[in-house]
Amino acid sequence: MEKHSLTWPILDFEKYKDTLATVHLWTQIVGKIRLSKSPWINHSWHVTLYVSSRGLTTGSIPYVNGLFQLEFDFIAHELLITSSDGQRENIALYPRSVANFYKELLSRLEDMGIEIDIYATPNEVDPAIPFIEDELHNSYDAVQMRLLWQALVKIEKVFTRFRASFTGKVSPVHFFWGAFDLAVTRFSGREAPKHQGGAPNMPDDVMQEAYSHEVSSCGFWPGSEQSPSPAFYSYCYPTPAGFGDQPAQPADAFYSKEMGEFFLPYAVVQQAEDPEHTLMQFLISTYQAAAITGDWDASLECNLRHFES
Repeated sequence: MEKHSLTWPILDFEKYKDTLATVHLWTQIVGKIRLSKSPWINHSWHVTLYVSSRGLTTGSIPYVNGLFQLEFDFIAHELLITSSDGQRENIALYPRSVANFYKELLSRLEDMGIEIDIYATPNEVDPAIPFIEDELHNSYDAVQMRLLWQALVKIEKVFTRFRASFTGKVSPVHFFWGAFDLAVTRFSGREAPKHQGGAPNMPDDVMQEAYSHEVSSCGFWPGSEQSPSPAFYSYCYPTPAGFGDQPAQPADAFYSKEMGEFFLPYAVVQQAEDPEHTLMQFLISTYQAAAITGDWDASLECNLRHFES
């Protein structure tokens, strides 16, 4: 029997940055398809993808003949399209342009009788090249993409345990294709001041609805050219006075005044003797920073003591 390593994968932004830029846009296309066919769910929860046993999936999407699903398979390196009437299509993932991927995906959906009408320009990126015109992004390193997905699998398990320790309103553990991050968000139950918006190529009213109520949110982000280190983050909205002065664990966690968030480098977790415990320390301590300074109802928390050091 094959034995699989329990260690967390090493992530090197310089090795996967070009693949990340391309796959980010592929996930935007797929995410927009889910958006266009799904009823609105508060805080845009109807647009996200989810970590699956093979990659990233939309889950079930309604259409005229029943349900269909799109799943990025980072083991076989294909996009799998299935429908409840038994149809199945595969699109290979390899170094190909966003435009090429977009055209083939729409053609396959049309063959399956699934009509699609999306806003075919990316969000939360600048410049925002229309998908049909984007020949610039055309990289795909199968090894690096699988490593990145394997990290998401490890992280999703910890985020799900963290999510379970809250009895109030809490989001699914879900993947937002706008910024390419995996996140989970807790809510105090109180309304929040109107958000200022301001994300690139994103309508302000979408951001304002997303932050209509007080939140404490944490997530994982694989990095960018401006900040080329994958990291965990934690923030709250609105940000109470003294939030950034609260203690955070582990010792390598820090607060960025510029960003208004706590951060923990992925490498710290990956190299830790107990990566899951190290990440849980960060999630719990930064949530408590929000809860203490924001005067959240302590009865919303449960079983936190089990994870604390």
